[in-house]
Amino acid sequence: MPFIGRRRTARRAYGFDEIALVPGASTIDPEDVGISWQVGDLRFALPFLASAMDSVVDGRTAVLLGNLGAAGVLNLEGIQTRYDDPDAVLEAIAAAPAEEVVATLQEIYQAPIREALVGGRIAAITDGGAPCIVSVTPARAARLAPLAEEAGAAAVLIQSTVSSDRHRSRRGEVLSLREVVERSKVPVLVGNCATYAGALDLLEAGAAAIFVGVGPGAACTSRRVLGVGVPQATAIADAAAARDEYHRRSGRYVPLVADGGIGVGGEVAKAIACGADAVMLGSALAKAEEAPGRGYHWGMATPHAALPRGTRIRVGVGGTLAQILLGPAVVDDGSQNLAGALRTAMGLCGAADLRAMHEVEIILAPAIATEGKRLQFAQQVGQGR
Repeated sequence: MPFIGRRRTARRAYGFDEIALVPGASTIDPEDVGISWQVGDLRFALPFLASAMDSVVDGRTAVLLGNLGAAGVLNLEGIQTRYDDPDAVLEAIAAAPAEEVVATLQEIYQAPIREALVGGRIAAITDGGAPCIVSVTPARAARLAPLAEEAGAAAVLIQSTVSSDRHRSRRGEVLSLREVVERSKVPVLVGNCATYAGALDLLEAGAAAIFVGVGPGAACTSRRVLGVGVPQATAIADAAAARDEYHRRSGRYVPLVADGGIGVGGEVAKAIACGADAVMLGSALAKAEEAPGRGYHWGMATPHAALPRGTRIRVGVGGTLAQILLGPAVVDDGSQNLAGALRTAMGLCGAADLRAMHEVEIILAPAIATEGKRLQFAQQVGQGR
């Protein structure tokens, strides 16, 4: 292990840009590979979840995603459950000057969460024929999770920057993930984590799925503000090792969701190869024509009253949700037809399904994105954007 000082060692970690997948000795027709996945009794045709961010998911997009075979996660602590007319609020966020946007978001998210809106938003999604997955923070899980379950939510995601069943605080009672899982009649998904030990902690608490990623999101600034995070390729591989060890010991297989740092098809394929069963997409879907963010995207911790850990970014508007997930692609940068890209990569690697993709060979290849691409970079097309 390398030293960063006389008595301080540091483990090397890797991001998606530093690895590549090796083609298999045999290949498979992309149409013959399986990319469905399951959490609890919920089965999805596509391994894509839309992030629980107000710029990405509202009732309408959740229904559209469900109809496509994916799923949108509704943030129960966001604009949709604080305002009768979220569209007006979203317009205000999009119109805010860059130098005022954090203060604007902080003010907007001070409005109280209204229980009636929680039930109404969930009902709108389920009435649209889509399974409703909702997100809550540990601080509000005891109050909101039962409300969501009663309203018809199909699953509850308890999510924070880093989640742990061994959190300590002198300020009062701390949420027990084990107790929430035991009381719930629907699958309880938990995140986020970025290490073997952190993943194992969540698995042993009974999580139905674990989410991996601390700070890689396009709109997240946690790594700069806090200095905390692990590059996604290593984080996913370490969490997958914990998942596999837990499966060996308990006989219960728990899906792993890679959350953050995934915007193009190659990153989806690499996340699955590192051990994920599905990926959570934020900025990649915030640019959809149907997305509520009006061409903007902001992190969940951006409105934090004391220490914002996100920013509003301009992602633009390009393509429908169907185009982004299923194609046909009309751009050359890998941001559309993510399912087709994943199927093609799996076929080239000889992986018949997602579990088989976990076993493909991965190499360290820091030049993979630039080798032979001088003209693309010079002309700012394809990989050179």
